[in-house]
Amino acid sequence: MYYPEELVEQVRTENDIVDVIGSYIRLQKKGSSYMGLCPFHNEKTPSFSVSASKQMYHCFGCGAGGNIYTFIMEYENYTFVEALKYLAERAGIQLPEQEYTKEERAKADLRGRLLEINKQAATYFFYQLKSKNGQAAYNYLRKRGISDEIIKKFGLGYANKYSDDLYRYLKGLGYEDDFLKISGLINLNERQGGTDKFWNRVIFPIMDTNNRVIGFGGRVMGDGMPKYLNSPETMLFDKSANLYGLNLAKLSRADYLLICEGYMDVIALHQAGFTNTVASLGTAFTARHANLLKRFTRQVLLTYDSDDAGKRAALRAIPILKDAGFEVKIIDMKPYKDPDDFIKALGKEEFQKRIDKAKNSFFFEIDIIKEEYNLSDPEQKTKFFYQVAKKLLGFQEEIERNIYIEAVAKNYNIDIEQLRRLVNRFGSQMVVAISNKDEFKQSRRNSKKKSEDGIIKCQKLLLTWIAEDNSLIDRIKGVLGPEDFNEGIYKEVARQVFEQYEKENQVIPAKIINRFESPEEQSEVADIFSTVMRGQIDTEAMKKALRDTIIRLKEHSLDMQSLKAIEANDTVLLQRIIKEKSEIMKNVDIRAF
Repeated sequence: MYYPEELVEQVRTENDIVDVIGSYIRLQKKGSSYMGLCPFHNEKTPSFSVSASKQMYHCFGCGAGGNIYTFIMEYENYTFVEALKYLAERAGIQLPEQEYTKEERAKADLRGRLLEINKQAATYFFYQLKSKNGQAAYNYLRKRGISDEIIKKFGLGYANKYSDDLYRYLKGLGYEDDFLKISGLINLNERQGGTDKFWNRVIFPIMDTNNRVIGFGGRVMGDGMPKYLNSPETMLFDKSANLYGLNLAKLSRADYLLICEGYMDVIALHQAGFTNTVASLGTAFTARHANLLKRFTRQVLLTYDSDDAGKRAALRAIPILKDAGFEVKIIDMKPYKDPDDFIKALGKEEFQKRIDKAKNSFFFEIDIIKEEYNLSDPEQKTKFFYQVAKKLLGFQEEIERNIYIEAVAKNYNIDIEQLRRLVNRFGSQMVVAISNKDEFKQSRRNSKKKSEDGIIKCQKLLLTWIAEDNSLIDRIKGVLGPEDFNEGIYKEVARQVFEQYEKENQVIPAKIINRFESPEEQSEVADIFSTVMRGQIDTEAMKKALRDTIIRLKEHSLDMQSLKAIEANDTVLLQRIIKEKSEIMKNVDIRAF
């Protein structure tokens, strides 16, 4: 659905960001801004700044930032349209009816009906659990130590032992067979007709982060197979992109999340007070799971089963999580198989101790390697040390690698200098000897990268200055324009800034942020507009810094244009660029910076 920019702006301006964010977290006025504890990461000292004048927020701790839409989308995990509707309703603004194409309308209607039928099924399963037919399932849950409060909190239910029970109920509500088939709740075939996907099972509704039922899991009563069964993939449900319990875990104030393997583990840990627990849905942990978690934390503790299958699952998950930027630790469940068994046997206090002693994922991996060797055998022990040395090469930064070399030597009783030499030796063997020509090329690449990094900093610096003092645009007009910004996101920010100033004679950061779609880009733009320049531009030191920045950016821009002119063999353009470059100093110096 497309909403006009004027309407989006109206909704934004009718919702003061300080009032809205202040309804979620406690804010205190500090100078021209408001400060509070960041809701996107755990902190004890407030680093979350909300600007009333710029109508934007920025966390100086974790880097989160944006305007009022960004905040609602990130905090509530809403889509943009959902955030717009929420804020419009809050401000008493009536949004126009959505205009869909025929295909879009059909897709939206289907999605809505799927959510509706899942809600109906979840309600029915919950009712059945408390009925006479569900007594055995209810007793099973109570025997597993699950309280009525937790049963209600997770919406647990029961699918009757009759294989067409839900089918007949849904047909009675008016649902047609074709739709029931694609819902994932019903199987249809010519011989048996309609049969339930789930029957004689304890039911675990699976919810998205907005608490909408998108699928189900079922645990068989008795010895039937499979023991656990999930909904098939539908328009709503993709097990590789959803995590059980995340709708509840996201509300936890803990600065980490626990990841386990099953429904019962999640429920047992939530009941014990560890409400920051989630589980993958009968599938290996994926990069999509990691991306989903990045919205809520940067630290995870794996509480996988202690058997071989659990260890293999952890080894698969660790690199995925580390590649996504997570700090990863492993909780030792021994002598118990899983968190559910552990909590029942030793209680939540002992489990908290295991959390406090959680093992660094690197040492967990080393311990797994260690199990493959007999360290009482000198030859086997040597092979183990070789594997450890090769593993240490995975740390690219020398400081980090040295810290781990020291820790490994201490933990595994290895001579530190011998280990260091072994690591360096393997590292040398991995380096391919390069010719003088290759060295020269590498030197040129490094030099170029350093130069490009400097230009990026200059572009960000100038945009920050302009955000602080919009009149700078008038003062650099004719010398520098949006076409002279050509690095990453700064190119588009500059275009928006100059264009907005031209039309409205002011720069409105919150409005510009809104034109970037991804939360990452919005945070990056917010960072530009949140930086406070120390000192005034009318001081001599700041004037010189500003002149130097403008000159460097213009020279870089002209150099890029020269390359294009040479490639196009355009001598006239090249001569004009050379002349313009020679006059930069004069053009900049005559202006009152």
